[in-house]
Amino acid sequence: MLHPSYTDLMEVVNSEVEPGEAPVVNSRYSIVMATAKRAREIIGGSQPLVKDKNQKPLSIAVEELKEGKLKIVGVDEK
Repeated sequence: MLHPSYTDLMEVVNSEVEPGEAPVVNSRYSIVMATAKRAREIIGGSQPLVKDKNQKPLSIAVEELKEGKLKIVGVDEK
């Protein structure tokens, strides 16, 4: 089981959205894709943005997202 939960991660990602605006993330799929992409970057040599506690790349990516170190942007926002 993933800790924190998908809903917790979605709340973190959408925390800066103003009332009335569309949320950044609407589904678990977006969370999975973002963390998988970041995990591949870490595997490729990118430095983790959180303390590495001998964790696997996916766990590091989830922790980065939970702590707000990553920002998920839409395709048109790149």
